[in-house]
Amino acid sequence: MKKLVPDPPLTAAQRGRNPEHDLANQQIRQKLSLQPADVPLIQSLKKTISTPVSRDSLFSVRGGINAEEALLHVSLLLKSAEEVSDEITERGSGIERGLIWSLVHSVEMARAVVDALLDGSRHRP
Repeated sequence: MKKLVPDPPLTAAQRGRNPEHDLANQQIRQKLSLQPADVPLIQSLKKTISTPVSRDSLFSVRGGINAEEALLHVSLLLKSAEEVSDEITERGSGIERGLIWSLVHSVEMARAVVDALLDGSRHRP
């Protein structure tokens, strides 16, 4: 059945903005604004606390690890996810291939952010 009346144009709020993401970004900006300017952010981060990987997991994040070491491990985990996703993409077809490629791209971007944080903390004057 063909619609006789077209849908109204999307408002700015409906064009892909997610209010939950906007709120999370606002909270992050507020926390960062409270950070003293003379202390590098990575040094101001507290050490990890022991946290289970999932609700019923036998494994957990070990407590007492500094932020730089934790970020190094995250970078390695993301690199592994990137390599596995690359292999799976070659075997996928159609929509699967596109979804996996999107996953690879997201993992690459996340790893680039982590690595940039680590590199930036090492090159501070």
